[in-house]
Amino acid sequence: MKKSIIIAALAVLSLGFITACNNANHSTEKHQKKGKYTCTMHPNVSADKPGVCPKCGMDLVERDTTGDK
Repeated sequence: MKKSIIIAALAVLSLGFITACNNANHSTEKHQKKGKYTCTMHPNVSADKPGVCPKCGMDLVERDTTGDK
């Protein structure tokens, strides 16, 4: 009985981890391609012009576009 509970708990945790990682990657890619400027601490924050990050107040820096296709 204990083995089946542990196996079920591990399965649920691993499924949650995989789902969380997939959602994080998609949202980051989507937002980075929108703006030319981004926050170094919050890569999902982007803008078309220089400014400050609404989450932490740091200056937005120009995004490195050398790797973009």
